Amino acid sequence: MTLFFLDRRHDPRGRRFLITGASGTIGRALGERLARAGAHVVGLDLRPSGDEPFDVVRCDVTDDRSVRSAVADALSRLGGLDVLVNNAGIGGPAPAELPPGTEVLRQLEINLLGTWRVTAACVGALVAGRGRVVMVTSRMAAMQLPLAAAYGASKRAMVAYADALRLELGTHVSVSCVYPSAVRSPIHDSTKEAGLSLEGMSVYEPLEGVVDAIERAALARRPRRDVTTTRKGAVEFFLARHLPAVTDRVVARTLTARARAGAFDGAPLAAGVVERHRSGA
Repeated sequence: MTLFFLDRRHDPRGRRFLITGASGTIGRALGERLARAGAHVVGLDLRPSGDEPFDVVRCDVTDDRSVRSAVADALSRLGGLDVLVNNAGIGGPAPAELPPGTEVLRQLEINLLGTWRVTAACVGALVAGRGRVVMVTSRMAAMQLPLAAAYGASKRAMVAYADALRLELGTHVSVSCVYPSAVRSPIHDSTKEAGLSLEGMSVYEPLEGVVDAIERAALARRPRRDVTTTRKGAVEFFLARHLPAVTDRVVARTLTARARAGAFDGAPLAAGVVERHRSGA
């Protein structure tokens, strides 16, 4: 149980939030909760559904002009900015042994550079408002899983960007990183279609808990540098940071068991993994 004096939060009423990926699973749930609590919320999304319970501005985070225009529109609607939540992101199959193709570039462009573009466009407003940036990263930023190298690399780079931002803006702006594990959402569809599902490699966690963690990072009176979303996640994060060889062995054993059990049979992108684990049996 979290002690009250360690979990003191700002009142969300009247606070101004900008959320990227606002029409997706996590972004919509977060925006809806904050709006219901009395916060002023505007979202950015490439494909707004139109039925979100808060304003969403169409924005392509891979396009400089789109970001500048959308952020200017959002800040005008908000009248300033207290919290930027960088939540937009995509996943997809990307084995590390294969050359980087379109899928790898797409994930880096959206997850890392999209975050960078939006944040840079918000710096003036964040400094003026003594605001906060919350980066929705991933447990894979600390503990990489196989066959998804682009996602882990983009999220780890996102944390490095957050570290640099914290050093540069720390006199006026706080920066927190949140590390959820997998949440059931369309982000995993392309990986499943490629036969590289991480079922068994990663444990899905409740959406509500992830939203709780992001809200805690956004509203805590004493901002935390790193925020995990579950007790298990906190243990994994600690081990990955301080005893990485241990987590490497755990993940490697799990991969071996799944490969030998046929979990990746028929998946061309995993052919090398399957062959090496079967031949080494």
